[in-house]
Amino acid sequence: MTYTHILTETRGRVALVTLNRPQALNALNRALLLELGQALSALDADPAVGAIVITGNERAFAAGADIKEMAAMSADEMEADSVSDLFARLEQVSKPVIAAVAGFALGGGCELALLCDIILAAENARFGLPEVTIGVIPGGGGTQRLTRAVGKSLAMEMILNNRQLNAAEAEKVGLASRVVPVERILDEALSLAGELAERSPLTLRIAKQAVRAAFEGPLSEGLDEERRLFHQAFASQDRDEGMSAFIEKRKPEWKGR
Repeated sequence: MTYTHILTETRGRVALVTLNRPQALNALNRALLLELGQALSALDADPAVGAIVITGNERAFAAGADIKEMAAMSADEMEADSVSDLFARLEQVSKPVIAAVAGFALGGGCELALLCDIILAAENARFGLPEVTIGVIPGGGGTQRLTRAVGKSLAMEMILNNRQLNAAEAEKVGLASRVVPVERILDEALSLAGELAERSPLTLRIAKQAVRAAFEGPLSEGLDEERRLFHQAFASQDRDEGMSAFIEKRKPEWKGR
């Protein structure tokens, strides 16, 4: 499928999705988010794809929402066309999603990165939620996901007073898993995605679901979910294949079931 605001390609079992509004620093308008949701749903359903990378360009992953588009909307129109609803669709992707972040990841761009399973930060990356400076608050899950990612105090400072994190700070507080040189960010993300794509797709889906349970709920419920998912994995053909391959010292041939 051809898109207007994003680019898609596959490299082996890895899908690469590039936000493509460079003239607007990849600001997230409704059309882009709709295309992104369509692309991710299609890639999630494609058995030839094992992992997904989302990136922008060296100047910006996404510098925020499209303020010109938002400014023209009434409160009723915004409620009927909620960004959080569009982002919720992106969160349903069951395959691993990596954000390769260079440059600005602000506002909706930061929220999009937070939706991904792993964030790799280029040395020039900058994360923030500056919505308070234009009289609103984050509307794509930022108040909830950022708080869970970095803790209450830092999230409060970032959301209430527009504190922004550079790449080193983001790695230190656990927002990003690692920092890499700008010129290496895409290669590193594709390499990591390639490694993930070689693993059992069933096990990756189940493991992702278990980690999300820890991120989103209380410990007791997370432990119950982990136990349930562990037994589901243990009953799978991929568990038989993985353990047999380990004992026989060979590469497993995953069935995805």
